[in-house]
Amino acid sequence: VLTYLEGVRNPFSSSMHNFYVLIETTGSEESYDREKLEAFLLSSMEGGLISDGVIAQDINQASSFWRIREGIAEALMKAGAVYKYDLSLPVEKMYDLVEKMRQRLGETAKVIGYGHLGDGNLHLNISAPRYDDMIFAQIEPYVYEWTSEHRGSISAEHGLGLMKANKIFYSKSPKTVQLMSSIKKLLDPNGILNPYKVLPHSLSNH
Repeated sequence: VLTYLEGVRNPFSSSMHNFYVLIETTGSEESYDREKLEAFLLSSMEGGLISDGVIAQDINQASSFWRIREGIAEALMKAGAVYKYDLSLPVEKMYDLVEKMRQRLGETAKVIGYGHLGDGNLHLNISAPRYDDMIFAQIEPYVYEWTSEHRGSISAEHGLGLMKANKIFYSKSPKTVQLMSSIKKLLDPNGILNPYKVLPHSLSNH
């Protein structure tokens, strides 16, 4: 993001870290809420859970923090070709797949992982100078197989979509998919609602 997007500033001056967590809180009493957040950060730093932290002083600073997080996808598009996966995994396993893919791909591509800690949603992005069949063969079906083996789902925040419709069996059993198809046919007998984006094409065409 710092390299490819204009007007983005590192809130930690020149220092860089392996992991960043962006936390936004809401409450009814600003001074009390701030006091609780600062106490949490202080205890987390004293306990070694975090090494540094910055609190936004106003809405503009908060927006600048969110701009970094929300600008990741845009920056990746500017960096070159990108293979994108929207997965859900047990929280303790979230980053394991990122490290596995870095081992598999070596210097041929950069592997970036970000997402939502609260619900185990990993955005796995693999950035390369250009789209390459050799790189793609290293990614799929390995990403889907690994996710399935670790009780994850190949479809999380953004839904199954068109490209992954036939991959649903990595996440759901045939009986479950058949039941989903039956419910779909009851509610949408003509297949006009979000066509081809919720079930395997062979089922959604019936």
